[in-house]
Amino acid sequence: MSRVRVDDLHKKWLKDAEYQREYAELEEEFSLVSALIAARTRAGLTQEEVAQRMKTTQAVIARLEGGE
Repeated sequence: MSRVRVDDLHKKWLKDAEYQREYAELEEEFSLVSALIAARTRAGLTQEEVAQRMKTTQAVIARLEGGE
């Protein structure tokens, strides 16, 4: 049994107009999440360190970075 890669599924699904539309609507959210992760990485901080500075938990930061 071979494994299916998410990237391959995404490419396949992008051929579907409804999927394409829904994915495009999430672009702003994807960009924000990407910017958050990039900023944390550039600063050399862990999720735990960011959480401490924001007076929250690492789990909250993980959810933010996960797009939730």
